[in-house]
Amino acid sequence: METKGTFKSEFSDPIIKLGRATLLMAVPLSFIPALYLGFRYDAFPTLQNILTAWFMVASIYGVEYFMTPISYYPILGNAGTYLAFLSGNIANVRVPCAIVAQEAVGVSPGTEEGELVATIGMSGSIITNLIVVTIAAIAGNGILSVIPPSIQQAFDYVLPAIFGALFALFAIKYPKYAAFGAVMAILLVFVIRVLPTILMVPICSFTTIAYAIWDTKRSRAQA
Repeated sequence: METKGTFKSEFSDPIIKLGRATLLMAVPLSFIPALYLGFRYDAFPTLQNILTAWFMVASIYGVEYFMTPISYYPILGNAGTYLAFLSGNIANVRVPCAIVAQEAVGVSPGTEEGELVATIGMSGSIITNLIVVTIAAIAGNGILSVIPPSIQQAFDYVLPAIFGALFALFAIKYPKYAAFGAVMAILLVFVIRVLPTILMVPICSFTTIAYAIWDTKRSRAQA
């Protein structure tokens, strides 16, 4: 109990205060590039254009606003969630780095130790990402010009490969839940096929979560 109290007072509470402040600062700062282009080139879009673009983006990615925090919070914890949403590249960089760090150290997601290790792993990925992105921004065109088109096309499969690796990693630990989630995804995509994508993701996620909760309670009741 003393350790939990220390973790909350010395880590979680300061992280929440700092995380809120930095994210609230990031919101207005995100508009600086658009404002610069608008004032520099007198290229301000109309309100209709802004709303049209917003609705297009929201219709595609709006579900992520709800699903991403729910899906990844058990792995990332408070600190990791703030880091992930501030730095971006959540699914393809931050979450894999957090999972690999937890696996390397041998701690479980959803624990205080897991949150600390995930935070350290993600912090390292952010520093590395900044260095790589800076180099790519300076020399990106030159590097891409010498890479054959066939190899450039392979980059399209990087994100699916990462998701597949993460799925396999957890499927080994929880085969029943992985099988249930895979069957649900197959049913929604290939059998039912009438639901929009914005509904498929939460349905697949929440039904798998519900099944995992039900199965855990059933197993404990039988023990």
